[in-house]
Amino acid sequence: MAMKNPAKLLAVVAMLMTPSVALAEGNSITRSNPEGAPDTSQMGYSQVSVVESGRLAFISGQVAWKEPFGIAPESLADQTAVVLENADAILKELGASKQDIAVMRIYVTDLTPDRMGAMFPQVISWLDGAAPSLTGVGVSALAAPDLQIEMEMTVSLPN
Repeated sequence: MAMKNPAKLLAVVAMLMTPSVALAEGNSITRSNPEGAPDTSQMGYSQVSVVESGRLAFISGQVAWKEPFGIAPESLADQTAVVLENADAILKELGASKQDIAVMRIYVTDLTPDRMGAMFPQVISWLDGAAPSLTGVGVSALAAPDLQIEMEMTVSLPN
């Protein structure tokens, strides 16, 4: 088999040699920002997260609802805080940490640079250096008219 793209092969080898984040019970997530893709490490997330082994938990989108359901704070910053509290509770129940998060997807209504500034610093601070792969998506609406943010996670669980 001929090697069609030696630069890509070198990037994959470099990614695989990147130090892994050690997780419980031998699981690990290798995080990288391969050459040729934007280096997002200074922004607090990674372009690639490779889960080496173990079980995965797929966490439903968390919104800014606490009991009673259906009542969300008015501001995006306050809603972000509730979403992160919900995520903390789920991680605790799973026996997982923020370092175990492989992927996050964050959906924000009417996304603008100002609205990104109202939520993104909170999320990066909450991650406390974990740097999972992260996708932010601007949407026109979420499940209820007052919801402004929703966050999904894929988490590598201890064996």
